[in-house]
Amino acid sequence: MLTGVLQAQNLRVGAALRIITPNPLLPVSGGIGVPHPVTEKRGDLFVRAMVFEQGTQRFAIVNIDNLGWTSILGNRSRALIKGILPENILIGATHTHSAPDAYGFPDASGKSYADLAYLDWCVQQIADAVNEATTTLQPATLKVGMGEAKGKIAYNYYAPALYDPRCGVIQAIASSGPRMGKPIATLVNYAVHPEVLGNSRGILSPDMIGPMYQKIEETIGGIALFMNGAQGGMVTADTRLTYVKEGQQQKEANDWAECIRIGELLATEAMRIVSEAPVLKNPTIYCTSRKLEFPIDSEIMRYILKKSPLKFVGGKENFVTTQLNLLNIGPAQILTVPGEALPNVGYYVKRNMNTKMPFLFGLTNDAFGYMLAKVDFNSFKRYEYVSQTSLGEMTAEIYMEQALKLVKESPKPQDP
Repeated sequence: MLTGVLQAQNLRVGAALRIITPNPLLPVSGGIGVPHPVTEKRGDLFVRAMVFEQGTQRFAIVNIDNLGWTSILGNRSRALIKGILPENILIGATHTHSAPDAYGFPDASGKSYADLAYLDWCVQQIADAVNEATTTLQPATLKVGMGEAKGKIAYNYYAPALYDPRCGVIQAIASSGPRMGKPIATLVNYAVHPEVLGNSRGILSPDMIGPMYQKIEETIGGIALFMNGAQGGMVTADTRLTYVKEGQQQKEANDWAECIRIGELLATEAMRIVSEAPVLKNPTIYCTSRKLEFPIDSEIMRYILKKSPLKFVGGKENFVTTQLNLLNIGPAQILTVPGEALPNVGYYVKRNMNTKMPFLFGLTNDAFGYMLAKVDFNSFKRYEYVSQTSLGEMTAEIYMEQALKLVKESPKPQDP
């Protein structure tokens, strides 16, 4: 659905958050399998929302501290949100591996351990955050920056140098009122698995993303958001203490202190990148969406979708339907990705987008496992796991074709 380009109209932005840490604490999920029990928390889990308005048009960007967030849950929140078209509400997961199961993963007997009451509560918290952000809309300018995040933040566990070091930042700044000149919200887009702690340490946590939020908010104010990128296969937090050849024992730091180190470093780099960007006083925004359909070829994925208590429903049998969004925010162009795209898929899409500031919001609007190019699918033993937990060989191919078709059909974002 095309919602239009709006020029020479005042931009307004609002932001809000909700804490979604379960009380009492719940077991956490890092993927397929039975969730692991926890005995403590490190940081709170959040929903964070940023709403943009120009003229009569609005869209929302939401992040949730979870492994993944399905459209089944997302659509329930969209139905509770006022004043924004459902297709203009983007909901993405940070991909922490230390949060409760939101998929309803079944075990071999078909039993699921997801806490449905907790998920119902999160659905309402998402809607409440977006609705509050809408009530706080205020005139804003923007700063949009992109650059390489320096330092020991991420690497590719499968091939260390094959990852995207670029960090994109969108910052809304109040242009009037008592907080004039101060950030309303700062959105960070970077590709990384936040799995410093992992799901087997007995800790519930936003992982490295929690310290990132805190560092930004304590340093410059406003609300911080994190939207993940193309972090599949396997772009993860760089916790290495030693650098050894594959197959040898590698020592790693997998504790809260390492979450703080990496999260604060990413925050510092994001603030540096956006500080160098010019202020945009009349940025143009644009929002459009379309539906995508993917075949489900994986037996594991068919089983999960069939047995999950969330009741995944689609059109044709063994197919799923999801939503693809394209946003232009000033000079930035953003495409959503309904899963974990491998870095080469992300690079290909980015270099064919109509901007020098390409953003990919991974795990947004859905979270359908890994997305590999067909030449990578089951090509190496190393890709065995990511191939098994992908919808199928053609998932990324369909995505790339349709995403770039949408780019061609959409207006170019404004020059920086």
